[in-house]
Amino acid sequence: MVTFRRPHGFTLIELMITVAIIAILGAVAFPSYMESVRKSKRAEGRVAMMEVLQQQERYMTQNNTYLPFASSATDVPFKNFSGDQRARAAYLIGARACTGQTIADCVEIFGAPQYSDPFVTELTITSTGVKSCTGNRTSVCWN
Repeated sequence: MVTFRRPHGFTLIELMITVAIIAILGAVAFPSYMESVRKSKRAEGRVAMMEVLQQQERYMTQNNTYLPFASSATDVPFKNFSGDQRARAAYLIGARACTGQTIADCVEIFGAPQYSDPFVTELTITSTGVKSCTGNRTSVCWN
């Protein structure tokens, strides 16, 4: 009496189709994921810049001028980076006089991304409330 055993497992074709489907899903999902990461880092930078602007306004009420500083400065009375640690910050933040005005009249807070952002090179906000940015796609800056 001969008994036949049913084969167990998957065929090579079934495995190749499964791998191809996973690769297609990954190729579609990865760019969306990276854009979400960039959006969250931009939001982190915007929040940090707004906090510095609020600190600048408090400084202005006490000293009748704003305080300019470079984003690389470490001796500033304000936190000039986003996030918890300067080494892992998504944005470094600085302050300068608004274009055509003195630092006593208007301050422009700027943030430079510390990660690869193909669309935004610098975010800015002034003490008068003007928000702008530089880069290839300025529509994504303050959204």
